Amino acid sequence: MAMVAAASSSSTFLGHIPFQPHNTSGKTIQRKVPVRRIYCLFWGPKKSLESAKPDVSLGDFRLRESGSRGDASGSDRVKTVSVSVVSSISEVSSHEWDECSCDSSGPENFNPFISHGFLSSLEESACAVKETGWTPQHIVARDEHNKVLGVVPLYLKSHSYGEYVFDHSWANAYYHYGARYYPKLQCCVPFTPVTGQRILVRNTEYKDAVFDVLVSALKDLAAKFQVSSVHITFPSASEWGKLKEKGFLQRIGMQYHWRNRNYKSFDEFLMDMKQGKRKNIRQERKKISAQNLTMKRLRGYEIKAKHWDTFYTFYRNTTDNKWGSAYLTRDFFHNMASKLGDNVLLVVAEQDDELVAGALNLIGGNTIYGRLWGCLPEVYYPSLHFEACYYQAIEAAIEFKLDRVEAGAQGEHKIQRGYLPVTTYSCHYIQDEDFRKVIAEFLEREAAQVELAIRLLSDSGPFKEATSS
Repeated sequence: MAMVAAASSSSTFLGHIPFQPHNTSGKTIQRKVPVRRIYCLFWGPKKSLESAKPDVSLGDFRLRESGSRGDASGSDRVKTVSVSVVSSISEVSSHEWDECSCDSSGPENFNPFISHGFLSSLEESACAVKETGWTPQHIVARDEHNKVLGVVPLYLKSHSYGEYVFDHSWANAYYHYGARYYPKLQCCVPFTPVTGQRILVRNTEYKDAVFDVLVSALKDLAAKFQVSSVHITFPSASEWGKLKEKGFLQRIGMQYHWRNRNYKSFDEFLMDMKQGKRKNIRQERKKISAQNLTMKRLRGYEIKAKHWDTFYTFYRNTTDNKWGSAYLTRDFFHNMASKLGDNVLLVVAEQDDELVAGALNLIGGNTIYGRLWGCLPEVYYPSLHFEACYYQAIEAAIEFKLDRVEAGAQGEHKIQRGYLPVTTYSCHYIQDEDFRKVIAEFLEREAAQVELAIRLLSDSGPFKEATSS
């Protein structure tokens, strides 16, 4: 374990409220008295768990569904569902996994990030594996005929990197009082702050009951593994609401998305914007041709191995200069592209027939998802980042008649380029009742601040008329 510690009187994220454990749950916390208080504790991204958990059976559940109106007997029907944990997504067929993901979101809302192809690429290329602190522990529900009824992408984690919903201060609070925060269970798409279904259930007459069984299995697994918590990050709004009823704490965040209001062209989109914003965008776009740059949008088979090798160089340049850690390997890009085909859109910039920058996007049923960007090391092209990441994605969405563009996490600079603030969600199941109360109070205060920020940013948007995101 690698840690960084500094003197501090309290957690800045949980607020300056002293935490006094008391015996409401019949448990006691043995508080250590350190020489120095821990301000923040990080586990290195390459730290693996001391022991991998083997495949686990979570038992059988009997689901009872009342007979349909067409059932003359009116008798109840019973289905037995077996729930287990697998240590690799390869143990579930891609066909059955994708049936669950497509049924959960609907084909019109297809989300490539929860597909078997994307998630298996992360495992096969050694990105989301035990050695990087992401031990796969996917939950699978099967009926008595061994047919998959539901799945949950789940990881046993030894750190909080690659999640985009920050809980380092929670780990700090746990260690400050002598308790253990890691390992924890994380239900998510690794390294991907994209909203989508997280409890993936086939569309059957038992789907609501299977959803409940899978959520119960999450909590049962937390108890079985004796972890501090279960975190479900970037779920859909409907899941977020349902999980509150299951004892999960609710948290909100903010991103910036572009919405297509049936635009026929990029110029038509610009005409919706205030004059100053419209002028700024046009000036930024003119800089591209002035630098002798040519923009291309490559899709599916048009993207060759040489493109991915070059893009990986761009990606590493970005991570080395900005993040300090590269989560994805070179093999991931090749593997993912081969599996997702035309759902991959790579925007590239060329200068004198040489690739100098690129932006990776994935295409869903109604959305373009902007993910990664990079350019040649030690070179700066004014406005190229905005063109490759934002304007090219908008043009593509208009061309493909898609509803929106999600341009990733953070970045208030996106607002003046037509991307408006929207709410994102996460859910957190905290096993210890004392810590649960403190974190719940923090989340209430945080939510009020996020809601205020969204309201203020929306009121000062770039469009001539107020438009809902």
